[in-house]
Amino acid sequence: MAVLSLSDFCIAQSSNKLLNDGNKLYNQKKYSDAEIKYRKSLESKGNPFIGNYNLGNTYYQQGKFDEAKQQYEIAAGTKSVSKEDLSKAFHNLGNSYVKNKKYEEGINAYKESLKINPKDNDTRYNLAYAKAMLQQQQQQQKQNDKNKQDQNKDKNKQDQNQKKNEEKKKQEQQKEQQQKEDQAKQDQQKPEQVKKDKISKEDAEKILQALNNDEKKTQKKLNVKEQTRVAIEKEW
Repeated sequence: MAVLSLSDFCIAQSSNKLLNDGNKLYNQKKYSDAEIKYRKSLESKGNPFIGNYNLGNTYYQQGKFDEAKQQYEIAAGTKSVSKEDLSKAFHNLGNSYVKNKKYEEGINAYKESLKINPKDNDTRYNLAYAKAMLQQQQQQQKQNDKNKQDQNKDKNKQDQNQKKNEEKKKQEQQKEQQQKEDQAKQDQQKPEQVKKDKISKEDAEKILQALNNDEKKTQKKLNVKEQTRVAIEKEW
């Protein structure tokens, strides 16, 4: 990415020196130092196109693509600029957009550059690249949307299954609770039934004693009858 020479422009001596110094530093890849020189050249009311364009280049080389974009936009809006320079500004503007993965904006900038200079093969190549990347980005976005929809479906299904399981568990708990309550009622009824049917040991002994007494009485009566009968037989 070359900076513009001052040979085609008539500017004040102080601004001229700042721009030249900035160009030297830029060519030495001392981009942050060059940035300072270009800023000062703009403050001294030097050539606005060269100052902004070259300042944009220093930002671009430092990876500050948003800042570079702003400077290229300013440069492209400068009046009385040659078509060649204007084409370069739009070309670099497109590069800044593409670096930030804003491919659609980059495509528009490249198209503007080609309107001015249709024979620029570098811009044409970058335009084709940006279109390919945009298509890939859109496909990826569709895939991401589909994955998100699938995840939402899976989540909804999981939520439904969880809800069903919770409902089933609740029903089982209710059933178990009902069974416990029914069992408790049955347990409460059993002692009463047992109490009605069961007799105490004391009562059992009394009944047994009574039965024994009755048996003795019965036996005694039988003996008496037998003796009486025997006695009658003797009299015969």
